[in-house]
Amino acid sequence: MGSMDMLSDRVPLIFEESRPGRTGAEVDQGEPSETRALELLGAELCRDTIAGFPELSEPQVLRHYLRLSRLNYAQALNFYPLGSCTMKYNPVVNDEIANLPGFAELHPAVPPAMAQGALELMARLEGALAEITGMDAVSLHPAAGAQGELTGLLIVRAWDRRRGGKRRKVIIPDTAHGTNPASCTLAGFEVVVARTGAHGYLEAAEIRRLLDDQTAALMVTNPNTLGIFEAEISAIAEALHQAGALLYLDGANLNALLGVAKPGAMGADIVHVNLHKTFSTPHGGGGPGAGPVAVTRELERFLPLPRLVRRADGLWDFDRERPDSIGRLRAYHGNFGMLVRAYAYILALGGEGLEQIGRLAILNANYVRHGLEKNFPVAKRAPSTHECVLTHDLEERAGVSTLDLAKRLLDYGFHPPTIYFPLVVPGALMIEPTETEARETLDVFIAAMNQIYREALEQPEMVKQAPHTTPVARVDEVTAARRPILRWTPSPDSTTKE
Repeated sequence: MGSMDMLSDRVPLIFEESRPGRTGAEVDQGEPSETRALELLGAELCRDTIAGFPELSEPQVLRHYLRLSRLNYAQALNFYPLGSCTMKYNPVVNDEIANLPGFAELHPAVPPAMAQGALELMARLEGALAEITGMDAVSLHPAAGAQGELTGLLIVRAWDRRRGGKRRKVIIPDTAHGTNPASCTLAGFEVVVARTGAHGYLEAAEIRRLLDDQTAALMVTNPNTLGIFEAEISAIAEALHQAGALLYLDGANLNALLGVAKPGAMGADIVHVNLHKTFSTPHGGGGPGAGPVAVTRELERFLPLPRLVRRADGLWDFDRERPDSIGRLRAYHGNFGMLVRAYAYILALGGEGLEQIGRLAILNANYVRHGLEKNFPVAKRAPSTHECVLTHDLEERAGVSTLDLAKRLLDYGFHPPTIYFPLVVPGALMIEPTETEARETLDVFIAAMNQIYREALEQPEMVKQAPHTTPVARVDEVTAARRPILRWTPSPDSTTKE
């Protein structure tokens, strides 16, 4: 690595910093590390030599990862307007509670009799989610929202088969999340697409047109991915039930309904809840998640195993003997740390606090919409809920695309919003501020977006070449997606010399 590399913004790979023989300090624990490894892992799992790992001093390792961390964009650093993903602030106190020894150090295989406090917390969380959604029973079993979707659809299939049916169709709207058709296919269903009406929501007449004796369910997000409340949802639920089908409500946008409306009151039979979206557990990064599923009393017997129950002696236990259950979908009983965080969040806010979340989420989305509507009109004129989906005319006027706008926003220090989704909106910009952002932050974001609009008209080439201030310039995203480089290999001119 030359001196120019050291002075550049590029963070070298840790393999490029490696030099033979460099090590960090090792605390002497009385026996060689190789001996301890053999005792802990067994000789059959240990190599004779450790080859291929980078060799660095402790300061080098520390500085390397700290430099990388400074390149990350995080909600804790700035506004994260990624629409539909609900990137809200995660209160630090919830992390502290989840890290209490009685929670963090609880082994997942511990007998129920020794985990009564944890099981009590899980039971209370189930009760809270049932109350919030207006449903009768909740399972905390699914590991993420996508697995929650699959769980709900497997329940639909089990319910239909228990009645002796062979229904094979699930209706989804043309604005659906991409996971919806994928989950339907995995559960063995055929997808039927319903067209969104002129006002941006499904119309009962369209659902009646598509219903037949092969329809098992409608899977719809409410509010939908246009950020609009499904105004005819009760009439749609009635039509489904009359046809012998179920209403599956994807709870991805539950943030807007907190304390305002309940899916159960809309006629929903199944609802899944994304704890990371609505109840402020960590989001993304490939780590543990949670996607609880809530159902009506009629469907409770199909929920995954094991079911949390209270025995006659008052102790909590797991019931594994339910013949109608869809069975186990994962190991153990959910990602417990996520459940602790969600329950702490609900407990801290209470009913009034949760209602304020819903109303502030709606207020913030409409505030952004109003501030941008001159240059970025909404795709549909119906009132926005938790997010607003905007469009623009810059492609025609200046040859500037939505992607160009998103890249330029990086120069202003903001993560871009979701773009080109939902697919029914040309050049879509989907913005969700959540309830956690202050008015001052939103004002700066609105000003940046409007400034970029003016730049696109006056200096289109500059916008099309953005970003200009980030450590990495614009990348070839098509090539990166089709031919990703996932492994480092030394180049012929790389060196391992001092």
